Amino acid sequence: MQAEDLQRLLTIAMPYGKYKGRMIADLPAHYLGWFAREGFPKGELGRLLELMYEIDHNQLADLLTPLRQARQHRS
Repeated sequence: MQAEDLQRLLTIAMPYGKYKGRMIADLPAHYLGWFAREGFPKGELGRLLELMYEIDHNQLADLLTPLRQARQHRS
């Protein structure tokens, strides 16, 4: 994981499927769990989905709070 990966979780939208358009950081746990069971896609999307799964699974979502707040202040 690189520091900018956390920021990308808040700025990259899911490009397909039931949650198309939703930011990766906002995907529900059951959807991330499905990917963990069935396999993450290849490439950057899969890497970011796997990172978000690990963050969610290990209850580390608070890591994203300061980044979310910083994005809100810039808007």
